[in-house]
Amino acid sequence: MRTKSKELYEEALLHIVGGVNSPSRSFKAVGGGAPVFMKRGQGAYFWDEDDNRYIDYLCAYGPIILGHAHPHVTQAIVHAAENGILYGAPTELEIRLAKMLKAAIPSMDKVRFVNSGTESVMTTIRVARAFTGRSKIIKFAGCYHGHSDLVLVAAGSGPSTLGIPDSAGVPPSIASEVITVPFNDLDALSVALDKWGAETAAVMVEPIVGNFGMVMPKPGYLQGLCALTRQHGAVVIYDEVITAFRFHYGSTQNYEGLLPVHLQDDAFRNAAGAEANAACYADASNPIGASIPAIGNTCSTTSTDSDANSTIPADGGANSILSADAKQAARDAFFASIEPDLTALGKIIGGGLPIGAYGGRREIMEKVAPLGPAYQAGTMAGNPASISSGIACLEALAEPGVYPRMDALAAQLSSGIAASAHRHGINLTINRIRGSFSAHFCDHPVTNYEEAKDTDGEIFAQFFNLMLDKGICLAPSKYEAWFLTTAHTEEDINFTLKAVEASFAEMAANAKK
Repeated sequence: MRTKSKELYEEALLHIVGGVNSPSRSFKAVGGGAPVFMKRGQGAYFWDEDDNRYIDYLCAYGPIILGHAHPHVTQAIVHAAENGILYGAPTELEIRLAKMLKAAIPSMDKVRFVNSGTESVMTTIRVARAFTGRSKIIKFAGCYHGHSDLVLVAAGSGPSTLGIPDSAGVPPSIASEVITVPFNDLDALSVALDKWGAETAAVMVEPIVGNFGMVMPKPGYLQGLCALTRQHGAVVIYDEVITAFRFHYGSTQNYEGLLPVHLQDDAFRNAAGAEANAACYADASNPIGASIPAIGNTCSTTSTDSDANSTIPADGGANSILSADAKQAARDAFFASIEPDLTALGKIIGGGLPIGAYGGRREIMEKVAPLGPAYQAGTMAGNPASISSGIACLEALAEPGVYPRMDALAAQLSSGIAASAHRHGINLTINRIRGSFSAHFCDHPVTNYEEAKDTDGEIFAQFFNLMLDKGICLAPSKYEAWFLTTAHTEEDINFTLKAVEASFAEMAANAKK
């Protein structure tokens, strides 16, 4: 029972718009009603106001990678509070965190701290415009970049058409500066740049998508995107608010999983979770929803690893024998070919406190005030509490074995979910990238936003509510990911899989009635 949550929601509706301080917390997409009001988090767990315990896979939509109340982060925050949480003056701490970010993300020659991912993205666009003297941006359908006006613009009727406002309050004059094209489609990007390239300041992309599920770029996509963008004199912006420090200690732009398999580090390639993309299809005689056509009683792991941006040779690259020097040169050339000009950060780099940062090439960043004409400021930017929390979080993530362990647990969990879906004839596609994955109720791959939309939201809502009743906290949206933390255990995975099995069994039984 969640009686107190219902009471608090009714009270919240009287005082807070919609009863929540972010629409992503609303349960509107999963049947409505009161969201769960939490009062405490510890490790991998939440406790709500009725003292129900939940295993947390929401993880605040990504930042809580160490679990709740991690002792190292907590100690850093307490220390900051004891010494004053806000100065409005520079501190040595800001330099320390900036150096840590630069060491982990080599494309960032200079860094500037802000207060959120929305603010970091918004500012990279302003800086790109200042650097290029152009006004338009190109972005990708389904990729969320915060709630500033320019990025709340939906696609027009095709890749060569201007956008339309995707939110009330965004004027058409703003929308006319945005072109939206499909993710993973270089032809569409090429068409847009052929028409608008001379006016385009930047192409902004989530290099690995985290906002309509976890979606890898297709082989060659990021290389092509960077090359096309620069051919037209525009700036490449990577929105890594979700992805930085999520898959490894660094960012997508230097992530081992994007390399062709024969260039990957042996330890990474041989990790327990190397195969990452599973698809389950419902038994045609036992469909779960009429809107999901069943295509056979099969369950398989795809032969193309969604954790690698390459076409994997039949021999796995075994015949691609390179000297150590040649292999390193090929690796360096690959990463150079996908390096952005600017990067926007947030979430994990604050260890759970509000933060954002952006950085990039020196000549672009020096357009920012006080060195240049692009103005950006913030009272709370670089405050000691957020910076201290971020330093502590990155220190903990730098410990050996952190990412392989999350990878292994996520592999165990996602493969167990896929197997359970197959047993009960439920169409399910799982996209997993190391310690995070998305589960899509459909019978087809999910590689772009249109495919993500073409999934069954009603079935997801059933699953979400059944899992919540069994003590599993997921994001209340079919598009959001599951996140593992350093605090999750094998016992948590086993408990979760029992909840999945029971939920799918109940869904299958209800479908037969």
